[in-house]
Order: sequence, then structure tokens, then C-alpha cells
Amino acid sequence: MAGAYDGRHRPPGIFPRQCATADMTTVHDFSAVTLDGKPRKLADYKGKVLLIVNTASQCGFTPQYKGLEALYEKYRDRGFAVLGFPCNQFGQQEPGSEAEIAEFCAVNYGVTFPMFAKVDVNGESAHPLFKFLTKAQPGLLGTESIKWNFTKFLVDRDGNVVKRYAPTTEPKDIAADIERLLG
Repeated sequence: MAGAYDGRHRPPGIFPRQCATADMTTVHDFSAVTLDGKPRKLADYKGKVLLIVNTASQCGFTPQYKGLEALYEKYRDRGFAVLGFPCNQFGQQEPGSEAEIAEFCAVNYGVTFPMFAKVDVNGESAHPLFKFLTKAQPGLLGTESIKWNFTKFLVDRDGNVVKRYAPTTEPKDIAADIERLLG
């Protein structure tokens, strides 16, 4: 394919961690369990731009659910999805069951974007997806650990992780980057 990345030379504006070569894994190679207990292959999202977020219901950043839902509603018809992954590793701020999480998100924030079962995002028990995300896009000073709830990862249509956002980054502030990837 003309102009395809050949593994030797980077395309302009693309950093090494963004380039996918034949031996690299993409987000599409992982699977997770949905809030209702069903296994879901992330390959189901091939061709979509994704924003993957570790979430919590009792966090100071929890109101970001509203902004995440707004992004999902605005861009989903153009091939965009938010994927929420509840996590209880930070201050025990997601203590509820999957059913309680689903109800909380729907009732309080009208969440309709895909939500998955609770996962760990750090440590030995971290979900393989989050091990991959944090390696692909390390945080401040190159650290691979996630510091708090509502860390966000932007993924292109091919499953490559292109950017990481801090919990303090409001969803609306990611819109321009989403627009660029949607084309």
C-alpha cells in the first residue's frame, strides 16, 4: 500500500510509540467483560476512534461521566466510542458491584457508552489492556503507572494508542484531537 508505514521511517508527525509494526499489538487484540458479564472483543471496535477511560463512581472526577457521554453522543455516528473501565484501586472509589455501577452511571449521568466490568489498571493484577495502554503511552516522566481515576487514552481507528490524558483533562478538551482522528 502506497504511503504505508514500513517500520523503518516514521511518517511526519508520528512519534515512535504511535507507529504500529507487524509485530506490535493493538488495542484490537484484547478483550474484556462488559458490565453485564458478557465477554467482548475490542476487535469489535475496529475502524472506530476510541477513548478508553478508567472510571470510578465516588471520585472528585466522577462528573466527567457527563462530558464523556457528551463526546460519545456528538461523535458516535462518525465512528467514535468511549469505553469505560471502572477501577477500585484509587481510594476505594468504585466499591459497588457491576449492577450498581451500571445503575449509578445511567441514573446520574445518562451514560450510554460501553462500560466494562471492574478492572485493576496497575500492578501485577492489572488488566492486560491497561498494561498495554500504559506501556504505549507512559505518563509524566515516563512512568507507566496510572496515577488516578479518569486517566484517558485516545486510540486511532487501527487500534494504535496515540495520546494519554491526565485525570484533570476535561473531556471537552479532547474534542479537537478526536476530530483530527475522525478526519
